[in-house]
Amino acid sequence: MRIEILGPGCARCKALEENAKQAAEELGLDAEIVKVTEMGKIMSYGVMSTPGVVVDGKVKGSGKLFSVEEIKKMLR
Repeated sequence: MRIEILGPGCARCKALEENAKQAAEELGLDAEIVKVTEMGKIMSYGVMSTPGVVVDGKVKGSGKLFSVEEIKKMLR
């Protein structure tokens, strides 16, 4: 599973990355977590407000700091 965290590197983006790592770990998933900071790539997903979460190429959410529980729901 590939989880992409979209954002320019702000505090919310970093916190979202940590929440995604924790969610994947709690679910026992073998996940690759990648930070995407390039605005062109972020916009190619149609995301206009960061941070965002992409799971296996599909946008699961954007524009807020998702909790560990919210991310776990995205990953199931």
